[in-house]
Amino acid sequence: MNRALKPKKCPQCRVVFTPARSMQKVCGPLCALSHAKKLADQKAARAQRDERKSLREKLEKAKTRGTHLRELQAAFNAWIRARDAGHACISCGRFHQGQWHAGHYRSVGSEPALRFEPDNVHLQCAPCNTHLSGNLIAYRVNLIKKIGAERVEWLEGPHVPKKLTIAEIQEMKAFYRAEARRLNKEAA
Repeated sequence: MNRALKPKKCPQCRVVFTPARSMQKVCGPLCALSHAKKLADQKAARAQRDERKSLREKLEKAKTRGTHLRELQAAFNAWIRARDAGHACISCGRFHQGQWHAGHYRSVGSEPALRFEPDNVHLQCAPCNTHLSGNLIAYRVNLIKKIGAERVEWLEGPHVPKKLTIAEIQEMKAFYRAEARRLNKEAA
């Protein structure tokens, strides 16, 4: 039973042709060569993409808790800068064209439990944060105006240290990255 084969469209040159064999994909040898090369390139690209993905997963698994904390700190600081964008420096009250920092009222070294506390971190100009060690006296005065004396006294009080797990750190990192992205998109 020899049936006539239905016409097909060549995936390479887009010409409609009647295949000589039932499994024939392309119209001729030139299209067959270029189609085979295209398929090989796609396969190589897929393999390369899979290799990059597995390497990325291995690198993610190899990260230490400290590495995750540094990444979380960077995401948190970016969120603070996005949250307070358009505000003046919390310490000196000026707007300037230089670099902005996410300045901690209680430093990470003196009070690690407040490292990621939003009330403890505000937009601060680089000169105040770097050269004036946070300009804490002016910071406190303006912080009381911003969040109130009760919350400032809470910041100055004792705190139980937080021991975040890697899963919690990753969750917080994803949250702050998404929030910073959202705030930056709204500002644009």
